[in-house]
Amino acid sequence: MTPSIGLYAANMRALASPTEAARVARLAEDLGYDSLWVADHVVVPSPRVPPSPMEPTEALLDPVVSLTFFAAHTSRIKLATGVLVLPQRNPLILAKQLASVDVLSGGRLVAGVAAGYLEPELRAVGVPLERRGARTDEHLAAMRSLWHDASPTFSGEFVQFSGVDAFPRPVQNPVPVVVGGHSRLALRRAARFGDGWFGYLLGLRAAREHLAELASVVAEVGRSLPLEITVTPSRRLDPDSVGEYGGMGVNRLVVAPMPGWSVAEIEEFVRANAPERIGAACS
Repeated sequence: MTPSIGLYAANMRALASPTEAARVARLAEDLGYDSLWVADHVVVPSPRVPPSPMEPTEALLDPVVSLTFFAAHTSRIKLATGVLVLPQRNPLILAKQLASVDVLSGGRLVAGVAAGYLEPELRAVGVPLERRGARTDEHLAAMRSLWHDASPTFSGEFVQFSGVDAFPRPVQNPVPVVVGGHSRLALRRAARFGDGWFGYLLGLRAAREHLAELASVVAEVGRSLPLEITVTPSRRLDPDSVGEYGGMGVNRLVVAPMPGWSVAEIEEFVRANAPERIGAACS
């Protein structure tokens, strides 16, 4: 298997600016990247405390708004959330927003979701950390009903609706859903409810370990359909390492610029990781 290449953090830090974001997105598309991935945090702790991934003063644009912007400035590259903190969002509103992105982009959406981990953020938006996994599962099922059922309805602990509908439906049926997270519960969610799994900042050994555990979970839940595997590597890529990731079953490698890089440094990074240069699949 030869992995494709995606670009992470297209909506944050130096790229949280329309001119630079559009230029880098078009560059990635022209170089054969298969996907742009946007991060999600509504708020982060101020001052920063572990395990927050960023300083409160670092720029991070809303992921759905960002994908809509990228849909207007690109034509082929996939547009992915990497990943949305699903329990802190209203699932009907989010389903409408993501369906709109899929329609406006001509069917290029990849919906990456996760249960989240940042307690101060969840608390600030009124969602308890406890049972966020169950809330995530319900939100995803409710969104899929609104996207794909002839008569959408859902009755759960956290979400209830019937007698409503929302058009236009997404172009894609089904919308591809990628589940992020490294815990066994996250792997189980991917195996049960996802079309793919996203592992963030994994070197070769860590990726191999997580994929072995994922295979165990897939067998445990009795899944028969293959999962698309996406990994953000924690190391510099070259043809050898791309081949090693591909050999263990990774479909896509999403490269992440370093925090603090300038736009010029990010552009050079995008060129250095162009699929043709590192032996990856070109879109």
